[in-house]
Amino acid sequence: MNLSNRQTLILGGVLAALLILVNSFFVVDQRETALLFKFGEVQGQDYKAGLHFKLPMIESVKKFDNRVLTLDNQTETFLTVEKKNVEVDFFVKWRIADIGNYYRATGGDDAVAENRLAAIINPGLRAEFGSRTIQQAISGERDEIMAALEKTAQTRVKELGIELVDVRIKSINLPRSVSDSVYERMRAERTRVASDLRARGFEEAEKIRAEADRSAQTTIAESYREAEKLRGEGDARTAEISAKAYGVDAEFYAFYRALNAYRDSFRDQKDVLVLEPTGEFFKYLKQSDLGR
Repeated sequence: MNLSNRQTLILGGVLAALLILVNSFFVVDQRETALLFKFGEVQGQDYKAGLHFKLPMIESVKKFDNRVLTLDNQTETFLTVEKKNVEVDFFVKWRIADIGNYYRATGGDDAVAENRLAAIINPGLRAEFGSRTIQQAISGERDEIMAALEKTAQTRVKELGIELVDVRIKSINLPRSVSDSVYERMRAERTRVASDLRARGFEEAEKIRAEADRSAQTTIAESYREAEKLRGEGDARTAEISAKAYGVDAEFYAFYRALNAYRDSFRDQKDVLVLEPTGEFFKYLKQSDLGR
């Protein structure tokens, strides 16, 4: 064997050794999980991220995505308890939990896994919507529907080596004929509630108005009573002062009263009095004329 053939053999041996060495190790990314096969049989699973050893040419490795995946399902039509159709658009968040069960159940094919998953979720949603009215389904029971669905589906998907992360309804739509009747019923219900609130408000307003009127009448009556009391006290005081004045100078008091009577009688030029000029009423006028 010459030198050239020897070098070729050495180089070939080195390359074969390198190839064997390279095939003796495999790397698992932190976003992956892996299965180790030996002659087609599963020998190892759940490898952590990093470098791992395998027998070259005898053992092989298959890797799977370990991140959260999304099943974005097509819109499905479900019947409510009133036998009305609703169009439901939803999605499912899932991930591989048990790689061994996952591979045995789906062959490691994500499309197969999603079909199996949809076959579990769809009947669950159908049952949940079938036990509720349209109004219950669209007006606030989505969380209850999702919670009940996840509870019933979690055991079944576990057999597939899958973990349900989340199930969410994106939209619930009604056929036009159904939506019109539902919205009309909801509008009638809102109108009834609004009328009831207005009636209660009117009743409360009348009650407040009546209370205010009663309070006002009470206040006015008390004020009138107080005014009459004060007027009576004033009249009494006036009478008392007048009596004292009359006692001091009866003539001046009579003259003062006559002046007040003249002022009240001749306040307006249109006032007319038909009296005898010799009467007592003109006593001080006569005296005044005589005095001039």
